[in-house]
Amino acid sequence: MSNRPSRLTMDPITFEVMKNALLNATEEMAYTIRRTAYSTNIKTRADFSCAFFDASFRVVAQSFSQPPHLSSMKTAIPNALREYGAENLEEGDGLVLNDPHRGSSHLNDIALIAPVFAGKTRLGYLANMAHHVDVGGSTPCSLGVNREIYQEGIIIPPTKIMRRGEIDENVLGLILQNVRAPHETGGDLRAQMGANLVGARRIAELIDRYEIGQVEAFFDELLDYTERWARREIAALPDGVYRAEGFRDGNGFDDDPIRIAVTVRIRDGSATLDVTGSAPQQTGPLNATRSNTLAAIAVVIKSLIDPRILVNDGLYRCLEVVGPDNTVLTATWPAAVVGAWELAQLTAELTLTSLHEVLPERIPACGKGIICNLGFAGNDPRKKAYYCYMETVGGGNGARPAKDGPDAIQTTIHNTENAPIEEVEINYPVRFASYGLITDSGGAGRFRGGLGIRRDFEFPDCDTTFTVLSDGTRFPPWGLDGGGEGRPARFIRDPEGTAEALPSKASITVPKGGRVSVQTPGGGGYGLPQERDPEAVVRDVRAGKITPRAARETYGVVYNAGNWTVDLNATRALRQRLQGSAIR
Repeated sequence: MSNRPSRLTMDPITFEVMKNALLNATEEMAYTIRRTAYSTNIKTRADFSCAFFDASFRVVAQSFSQPPHLSSMKTAIPNALREYGAENLEEGDGLVLNDPHRGSSHLNDIALIAPVFAGKTRLGYLANMAHHVDVGGSTPCSLGVNREIYQEGIIIPPTKIMRRGEIDENVLGLILQNVRAPHETGGDLRAQMGANLVGARRIAELIDRYEIGQVEAFFDELLDYTERWARREIAALPDGVYRAEGFRDGNGFDDDPIRIAVTVRIRDGSATLDVTGSAPQQTGPLNATRSNTLAAIAVVIKSLIDPRILVNDGLYRCLEVVGPDNTVLTATWPAAVVGAWELAQLTAELTLTSLHEVLPERIPACGKGIICNLGFAGNDPRKKAYYCYMETVGGGNGARPAKDGPDAIQTTIHNTENAPIEEVEINYPVRFASYGLITDSGGAGRFRGGLGIRRDFEFPDCDTTFTVLSDGTRFPPWGLDGGGEGRPARFIRDPEGTAEALPSKASITVPKGGRVSVQTPGGGGYGLPQERDPEAVVRDVRAGKITPRAARETYGVVYNAGNWTVDLNATRALRQRLQGSAIR
């Protein structure tokens, strides 16, 4: 008979104290990584996540970081522990892995796992996942257009990198020998190891206050409690079957659009994402595994239910991804997958849009719809060393039923920050010739879509290899309820000269003094543009968010440019003509 206390003895105060202790442990892990990491992508942009798993490999608590990582860790960590043999891990040991076809996301996302013991009892596992600047492969930052995963970088199966509190320098050395940024990668990996040590200390403090059996019983109760709460919330959403489809630009080898088809089924407190009908698995990096795709339905459902519900195994019990293998959303080995999140991002947008017919007051228009991975590398003449840098760039979010879309942010599944140009210019041989919002990039509507970002990179000191792995140049973010499309993405070599348009997946050599312009999409608009408050239109013109021409020709607003006052009679007449023209 189990010596665990009955769940009925778990009083609410103890439950809340233990819950917050676990959450705070994972949050402190996150702070540790951010304060000790080396790369801008991790220490400043916060492209990482942390979590605690119990002895049954169930995710119990997580830090508030990147939503996609949590769906990946939910799959990858249990798979790694089963494959390696969790019983082979002792106190102070640690595993490292990054294989997408074992449940991770893409090779740049490296996970570290450490067991947690209470005396001789294995209580669970601490894990974190962080996006590293480079993991080898055909192009700097590991963002190349390749045919299979072997060309994308070093593949790390579950491998012991720490033994009884000491780093295995042979394993670490093998990894660092295969990447272009060994200094940053080494520092970031040590930051991840340190985070797990901090988490282990916080879990030990919890064990000092409560008996092991009580803590283990709490894990069961927390997950069951989360599941009950989540199912009740999902059951409050309209039951039914909802569909949407969209397209990605292409796989990098040809220009054939990639179809993404989603069917969302909500029934009896559960939500299923069926990807049947999506394009076949591609030759190229635009493929996602099931764990990538799970992030789309998880983020959408989480955004529609009570925000206090925790993201743990209890929530994931209510969610499922179905459909045949070997589609772009259920890719299998040896598919190249570095562009997986570009697919998951669009999948999340489509999942939201499919629900618009039954939740019109809650669903926004399409956001920027892309991750926008980019990177550059070369020999830095200032430091006389090789450098490697990567980031993603924000854009416009979709307009909401009662509010404009936010400008210049990461949207939907993505939660990183925009890298400060001051930090980047100090540490890398690059200068930003332009950085700002793109006028008229947000979709027009009763509520305007958020604006995209223009970020022009200039390389005054040396040649560089510049890589973009993104999407969104051919199929712009859509509006809803009569709202206009957002401006699509643009990638331009020599923007002030030849202005050569680049595809959304490209790796080029930029000569000394050359420039590349990265311009992200704006979000779609919501509602008819001629229904927008004229005063709001004038404010947008004054702020440089739309042009005077758009104010007149799209929104139908006439104003006095001298004192910024609206001519209501002229506006009313112009809007009637515009609406009549639209009807004809």
